[in-house]
Amino acid sequence: MEIISLKGINKVYRTNEIETLALENVNLEVEKGEFISIMGPSGCGKSTMLNIMGLLDTPTSGTIEICGNNIKDFNDREMAKFRNKTLGFVFQSFHLINSLNVIDNVEVPLLYRKISSSERTKLAKEVLDRVGLSHRTRHMPSQLSGGQCQRVAVARAIVGNPEIILADEPTGNLDSKMGAEVMELLHKLNKEDGRTIVMVTHNESQAKQTDRTIRFFDGRRVE
Repeated sequence: MEIISLKGINKVYRTNEIETLALENVNLEVEKGEFISIMGPSGCGKSTMLNIMGLLDTPTSGTIEICGNNIKDFNDREMAKFRNKTLGFVFQSFHLINSLNVIDNVEVPLLYRKISSSERTKLAKEVLDRVGLSHRTRHMPSQLSGGQCQRVAVARAIVGNPEIILADEPTGNLDSKMGAEVMELLHKLNKEDGRTIVMVTHNESQAKQTDRTIRFFDGRRVE
């Protein structure tokens, strides 16, 4: 069953002087429970594609269906609620809030839901225990290694129990050992929880560990 369907996606960035075609007629289907990687040279449209898939950006034309919902049917408020419930994000540079400790960072996605403070803390502790950081709940991001920061980011991505995880170069800022640990964690989330994962990467060996690899070049999907 398709959980993500993109049809005829085009993305054009325009300024007064120039028009840049970032994506051209992209078609992509992702099956529920699949772990796919997206590869291609820098500037080929990989991250743009992921941002559109994650409803962080809108295409110039084309249709997006996620979990059977046509995104064009949502207003802004419905879109934000759907994104918060359905999608979890992991970024290369972690995007943790430096002024918040670990557990407060993990709780951030839950602030937009109607649940109590005690329930937020309970859920955050559960996912931090799962990523092996239950002993770091009160530490600040500056007190963590890169690998630990990324595990906090993964915990934040899954605390709301999303069906889909979108990861943009999740090991790009990590050494090989820490990168392998983060990949192991993503594979567990895929195999044990059945979460669908779409990962942008430059790492061929990591891409080979996924169910299939989608390649992009100059804004187009290539075989």
